[in-house]
Amino acid sequence: MLEKAIFVQSRRYWAWVLALLVVIGAAFATWYWQYSVGLTITGMSRDVSWGFYIAQFTFLVGVAASAVMLVLPYYLHNYKVFGRITILGEFLAVAAVTMCMLFIVTDLGRPDRGLNVMLHPTPNSVLFWDFVVLSGYLLLNILVGWVVLTAERKEVAPPKWIKPFIYLSIPWAVSIHTVTAFLYAGLPGRGYWLTAIMAARFLSSAFAAGPAFLVILCLVLRKLTRFDAGKEAIQTLGTIVTYAIMLNVFFFFLEVFTVGYSQIPEHLDHFKYLFFGLHGHDAYVPWMWSSFILAFAAIGALLSRKARRREGVLALGCGLVFVATWIDKGLGMIAGGFTPNPLHEVYEYVPTPPELLISLGVWAMGLLILTVLYRIAVSVKREVEA
Repeated sequence: MLEKAIFVQSRRYWAWVLALLVVIGAAFATWYWQYSVGLTITGMSRDVSWGFYIAQFTFLVGVAASAVMLVLPYYLHNYKVFGRITILGEFLAVAAVTMCMLFIVTDLGRPDRGLNVMLHPTPNSVLFWDFVVLSGYLLLNILVGWVVLTAERKEVAPPKWIKPFIYLSIPWAVSIHTVTAFLYAGLPGRGYWLTAIMAARFLSSAFAAGPAFLVILCLVLRKLTRFDAGKEAIQTLGTIVTYAIMLNVFFFFLEVFTVGYSQIPEHLDHFKYLFFGLHGHDAYVPWMWSSFILAFAAIGALLSRKARRREGVLALGCGLVFVATWIDKGLGMIAGGFTPNPLHEVYEYVPTPPELLISLGVWAMGLLILTVLYRIAVSVKREVEA
């Protein structure tokens, strides 16, 4: 089926692919510079050992996990409305997990060190289990997506042997973001992350950001390729996004109450730094307030079912959700956890231009994978319908 993404008579398609390749090439050259001189070209330091790369990894794990919001209703509850869109969610998970792994590689500095996870496994490490769940989830989505799409192309039912893998992918999707949350919640010296609700916050933001991005993708596909995922399917995703972002905001206020009422400095100072600044350092204050405002604006746009049924409003609301959750998890989550340090000293982290360019290249690689997979999926569905 790969020929459907290669032999394409569309200038717009190849212009988009070429633009992504240019960005990837520039990012690879920058990464090679980082590989040669070390992570000193980044904004990371002794006090902030995880930066923009790991922040993007954290956010994209949630985007990948969100595929379960399609797989579960369609395969477990026979919700046929998602019939045309489930494969899009699975392929989005493939692209997102690939980006997650690439961000880990860029953060390592030396990619060969990543082999130590396999050559010298340490089951008592949460990092080891994060590698297991991520690689397993990637393989599951590639297998399930490709087998189901092949069966659809042949106009036959998917083979029975694939069903256990489909059912396994449902709890596995939850596990990838739960284990990622445990990476943070298991660090006793970091008050911002040391909370039992961290995994719940991660999952709620995942089930908001992922489906929101998928709604936008479906609307773009309809405009560019005339592939219609179905109005009811898109509206159902919009409903999922609405309640997920409301739950995410609710979980955030639970944290605010616990930290604000207890007045424990180890927890409170992180919130002060992010939202009001601390000791004269306030680089993330406008970003975090923007995330807060955008989240409420998204709820206001999506809460009314009548307004949500207007696709312009739905697209706007989903865009606000995606940006709000990206700022919260893809920017503030890491910086806020490391600042201030356990000694209550502030060493402010700001990503450098090389970091941003390398990260942009990883995003471009993910979009390239997504473009190819979606081109195949749309072509197969058109072929079957014809």
